[in-house]
Amino acid sequence: MQATNTVDPAEIAKFEAMAAEWWDLGGKFKPLHMMNPVRLDYITRQIAAEFGRDLNGATPFKGLRIADIGCGGGLLCEPMARLGADVVGVDAAAGNIPVAEVHAAQSGLTIDYRHTTAEAMAAAGEQFDVIINMEVVEHVADPLGYLTACQQLLKSGGLHLCSTINRNPKSFAMAIVGAEWVMQWLPKGTHEWSKFITPDELFDLLTKAGLDPVDRKGYVFNFAKFTWSISDKDLSVNYVTAALKP
Repeated sequence: MQATNTVDPAEIAKFEAMAAEWWDLGGKFKPLHMMNPVRLDYITRQIAAEFGRDLNGATPFKGLRIADIGCGGGLLCEPMARLGADVVGVDAAAGNIPVAEVHAAQSGLTIDYRHTTAEAMAAAGEQFDVIINMEVVEHVADPLGYLTACQQLLKSGGLHLCSTINRNPKSFAMAIVGAEWVMQWLPKGTHEWSKFITPDELFDLLTKAGLDPVDRKGYVFNFAKFTWSISDKDLSVNYVTAALKP
């Protein structure tokens, strides 16, 4: 199988420039640190339900091989490793990998971090029980090609978890004007509104990639409480999907 390349060099350069700040709670990745509890709640519940695991156990994900594509500094890899999973963290931005490796070592965790792509791993025949794909698909050059590579990485019956940002006037106001211009949580230009993907479009892309979409939820930010929550109905800005490989 020949690897294709869906990496967008301009997008990689944006995250390379911020690599050293991944674990700074007040830095450029503050929005992800704030969102991480609800992301982890959805991810862990979906994995536990699909594979019949008890989250009250010490290492409920033991025996599961999980890849976090676009892992950044390891904000999701480390919790998965603590839950007992065999974790591979993948990022196309080379500068993210040493940051993630150092933090994992400081935390006493063993995580296989790699500067590579989903396409390259699929071409090499890698297989996983779970693919975590958070806030990546809106940054790639070819969303369908990228999701197809993720599908190829999954074992039959495997679980694909993908989050992104909806495309509408509200998402422009919240994710770009609010987060980048007003709150300055992210550098201006981190996101391109035209690359945002609606939930229906993502479900269609997942289906075309050979996956079976089974769930979607919204991540909703409450400005009064300054907290995130999961919503069954409000997918107007940030949202997450679950899909299975037949």
